[in-house]
Amino acid sequence: MKIGIVCYPTFGGSGVVATELGMALADKGHEIHFITYNQPVRLDFLSHNLHFHQVVIEEYPLFEYQPYELALSTKMVEVVRKYSLEVLHVHYAIPHAYAAYMAKQMLKEKGLDVRVVTTLHGTDITLVGSHPNYKSAVEFSINNSDVVTSVSNNLKETTNKLFNITKDIKVIYNFIDVKKYDNANKEECKRIALAKPNERIFTHVSNFRPVKRVEDVVKIFSEVRKEIPAKLLMIGEGPERAKAENLVKELNLVDDVFFLGNSTEVAKILCYTDVFLLPSQTESFGLAALEAMAAGSAVISTNTGGLPEVNIHGKTGFLSNLGDIADMAKNAILIAKEAATLEVFKQNAKKHTKQFTLESILPVYEEIYRSCYKSKA
Repeated sequence: MKIGIVCYPTFGGSGVVATELGMALADKGHEIHFITYNQPVRLDFLSHNLHFHQVVIEEYPLFEYQPYELALSTKMVEVVRKYSLEVLHVHYAIPHAYAAYMAKQMLKEKGLDVRVVTTLHGTDITLVGSHPNYKSAVEFSINNSDVVTSVSNNLKETTNKLFNITKDIKVIYNFIDVKKYDNANKEECKRIALAKPNERIFTHVSNFRPVKRVEDVVKIFSEVRKEIPAKLLMIGEGPERAKAENLVKELNLVDDVFFLGNSTEVAKILCYTDVFLLPSQTESFGLAALEAMAAGSAVISTNTGGLPEVNIHGKTGFLSNLGDIADMAKNAILIAKEAATLEVFKQNAKKHTKQFTLESILPVYEEIYRSCYKSKA
């Protein structure tokens, strides 16, 4: 099949999932065309079935903010026509599903019928889409997609609660390539470069937006550090990084906290990790937690959004109420203090990820594409 994938080309979960999905589809022989404003950060062009088409936004003095949706829908039309794409798989309702609808209408005027699959990832619904300025457009875009999927049951329920949705939303969990994390663990894991043998390593990975509550990460670690020798790895970039760095200084944790910035080698970094911290305000799924679990890390997280579908309380880690730093710190200490307890949680976490493998999720998306393709016949 010939499939266009539209996503944000960033380190965020939706971009990662879209990129990994596209590469896996290309490996299976499908022709995949990424359409976005920059090359996705994890995109590897080892397969000849992969193509990237950059959306270029022309500067025009009339516009204070350049109209990305217009440039995107125009590029979709161009790529569909040139390469005879059968399906456009758009990740994020705003602006991608909206732009895809416009592209589909333009193509219809030229006698072409491309099918649109929209995957909802979370903040496009819970934070952006539900805003009064965008709600009608999001609702319209979802209802006019040919197929709609969400990454968790919680996100499906939230979408149906916030919008008047007439389409059936299919739940397809996010996935990971567990082999990548197995291979990372097989490589020499130079843990000693970051921590002494008696120190536990805690990690947080995110885009450092307010919703990730990175200051809570530092506060949790501060409490843990009073009981257990430990180090904290902070991976990512974003608007809240400066606040987290300042808090680290205030709490005298400078020697124990490492800000590593963005990385394309998250699997290798996670091989160091004992406990992963994710105290987010909301997570539609919790891909970062799943990646950590695949690398063999226990997880301390909030119980919001789709996280309870990923992190099993008392087995792979613990869930706490939003903002309950004392409970999260207590649970982190419980997991990390004794080596035997830590090992049980780490093994449980790794075992749990087997149900979220690329091998099990990929055929589900293929069947969705095929259903679109068959319905055109």
